[in-house]
Amino acid sequence: MEGMLKEGSFKGKTIIITGGGTGLGKSMGKYMLELGANLVITSRKSDVIEATASELQKTTGGKVLAVPCDVRKYEEILNVIESAEREFGQVHGVLNNAAGNFISPTERLSHRAFDIVVDIVLKGTYYFTLAAGKNWISKKQQGTFLNIVTTYAWTGSGYVVPSACGKAGVLALTRSLAVEWAKYKIRCNAIAPGPFPTEGAWSRLLPGDLVKKFDPAERIPLKRVGEHQELANLAAYLMSDFSANINGEVITIDGGEWLRNGGEFSHLELIPNSMWDALENSRKKN
Repeated sequence: MEGMLKEGSFKGKTIIITGGGTGLGKSMGKYMLELGANLVITSRKSDVIEATASELQKTTGGKVLAVPCDVRKYEEILNVIESAEREFGQVHGVLNNAAGNFISPTERLSHRAFDIVVDIVLKGTYYFTLAAGKNWISKKQQGTFLNIVTTYAWTGSGYVVPSACGKAGVLALTRSLAVEWAKYKIRCNAIAPGPFPTEGAWSRLLPGDLVKKFDPAERIPLKRVGEHQELANLAAYLMSDFSANINGEVITIDGGEWLRNGGEFSHLELIPNSMWDALENSRKKN
């Protein structure tokens, strides 16, 4: 679980991470700081990002700018970009990580609950992408977008319908702009992570004993969840110059989870060997 890229890979680069104050956003930001990046983190919770900025600067020695921002408000996004340019001169990459989710039967959700998730996930991503993209294009500057989606962005999933709709839109945005904006030397890629537990995340989504009952590791062929450094390695690579010819791709990092659970017969792994022996003998007799 070590860093993958060579020291100084992000020297002189400025990266904005939405939802960068906690969880996976914080982990990805920390690694980019260790590689020499200037980091800008955003969240609606100013106290959280201020504390994270202070912590990350102490642990890495890097420079972190915390700018409060609700990604559903375009004017606040413009302020983040302007603040980043005042502080560091230029923005080189945007990691659209901010998200929201509910686990619920869809018929139990109000239209407002649906809006909350879709507005953060989809509107927040295309607002930030539009603002940063227009800025780069007007200055004839190249840039890199990395969006965090999910594996159910292309399969859909019950009980997280607003999130599935939002993430599917982000995936389409990623692939569409990868083609349209390549002429401006702007790349767009995405990562679809499987379970990467963060403090409090699973307990919020699956309260009480449900966390134990629905152990995510049991759904994964590798029988383990992801480590934050693994995701940070992949994110840093896709935002670095080392991946300069990767554009419009979504890379899954889930230990094979969606392939197993998307396969109609994958759950036959639950059949014991004795039953397989009986089935084999039955075929031989026929």
